[in-house]
Amino acid sequence: MIQRDDMTFPFAEYERRLRELRERMAKRLLDAVVISDPENLMYLTDYQTTGYSFFQALVVPLEGEPFMITRKLEATNVHARTWVEITRPYPDTGDAIQALVESLREFGLADKHVGYERNSYFFPAYHQDYIHTTLTDGKLLDCFGIVEQGRITKSEHEIEAMRIAARATEAGMRAGLEACAAGVTENEIAAEISAGMFRAGGEAPAVWPYVTSGPRTMIGHATWEGRTVQPGEHVFLEVGGCYRRYHTAMMRTCVLGELSDSMRKAQERMKLALAEIKGAMRPGLTVSDADNLVRNIITDNDVGASLITRSGYSIGIAFPPSWDEGYIVSLKQGDSRVLEPGMTFHIIPWMWAVDGNKTCGISDTVYITDTGCKSFFTLEEDFVVKPGEAARGSAKVRPVPKVAAATDPETPKESNHAASG
Repeated sequence: MIQRDDMTFPFAEYERRLRELRERMAKRLLDAVVISDPENLMYLTDYQTTGYSFFQALVVPLEGEPFMITRKLEATNVHARTWVEITRPYPDTGDAIQALVESLREFGLADKHVGYERNSYFFPAYHQDYIHTTLTDGKLLDCFGIVEQGRITKSEHEIEAMRIAARATEAGMRAGLEACAAGVTENEIAAEISAGMFRAGGEAPAVWPYVTSGPRTMIGHATWEGRTVQPGEHVFLEVGGCYRRYHTAMMRTCVLGELSDSMRKAQERMKLALAEIKGAMRPGLTVSDADNLVRNIITDNDVGASLITRSGYSIGIAFPPSWDEGYIVSLKQGDSRVLEPGMTFHIIPWMWAVDGNKTCGISDTVYITDTGCKSFFTLEEDFVVKPGEAARGSAKVRPVPKVAAATDPETPKESNHAASG
């Protein structure tokens, strides 16, 4: 390991993470693990790149020096960012899995018990098939989750990184709420959110802000598409600020016009759910009990709304396509795991289909302490209500520009990636 003082966290933090990983490996009788998940690579080494669609892996032997297999271009990130000394890069014309297998042989691991992350997004089935047919002398075992066991509770260093991310989240949300007005496009609101986040020290998030207005708030995981906000409508915003790949997230709602009785009731239900869950979350509470508390409060409404998703999820390190760690733990029914100090959650008691055609939200990101939980945020939870925007019938409407048909047949289609639900 190269001891250096220019990584995200103190060097001792990475030494601890590696030591605890090896302790879990020893309990599972693994001689080495092949870690390919981008978040896990970041957690263990401080390595990050946007080029993670190319195969890359950190091989950690139970004894001996870890080494990395990356595309040759990405080896620059290993040297510039991490403590890893040994790399075995492959060229764009090379074979990534062959490079991995040859490296396992080079370091005497080809006939050992080797764990790999079978559920990793970026270790696809054809790569897994290839390594199973090529590495025939050893025993390949699924070790998915072995790094996540360390990630689920955050150290104080990680909590501090999330505090910085939270400042970016709040700045972006404030800017977005300020920008909400009749005649403004969803794109313009999104632009203000993004500028606010970045000016506050935020970095590129795993998911861009969710900005929907009026009837489009009923579409799950939709975001801005050029629609012009109309007088009297409401705007739903969900913002996830990022710092060194650590995220915090929040939902807020802006009402352009008077607050209807239904929307007022929805607001109070969500505020009550947040107050109750934040009062109840502490070490020892089960995940299922936390979900039931939120779900029961949101379900008990007379405005036709429901909570159609989990009520929260772990949040922390993230790369696209999602900012959540819900695959590690989510607040959902039937999960008997208990909360521990250092766990961090985005709590989402949002309400879908108020009056049948409106979705609104208020959410919070919290961390579990020794005796309870604390929020990362200070922004008030009430809907931002702008009564004067109800009557702006003459507001200037900005038309959505038409997109010319693509002439390049190789131009990929864009897609929206899921974040919170």
